Amino acid sequence: MIPLWLHFGTTMANLTIKNIPDDLYQRLKKRAELNRRSMNAEVLVCLEETLITSQIDATTILPRIRELRAKSARHLLTDEEILRIKNEGRS
Repeated sequence: MIPLWLHFGTTMANLTIKNIPDDLYQRLKKRAELNRRSMNAEVLVCLEETLITSQIDATTILPRIRELRAKSARHLLTDEEILRIKNEGRS
């Protein structure tokens, strides 16, 4: 997949981001360095990952959610059962 921001020959909008919290800025800067990108390129990749790839089609996933909910509705786990099951795997 070619990132949208690499499409040359089209008019691109500009965006200025103000008042970025220091910790968020540092995390973004570190991520850009790790990926060998400029800060601008890293921001664009983050936006693309968030806005484009995370779109979920509710009509596709809803039947599966209903199926799983129906299977688990007959048996509600208690805190004691969860603790017992977790401990069984550790012995």
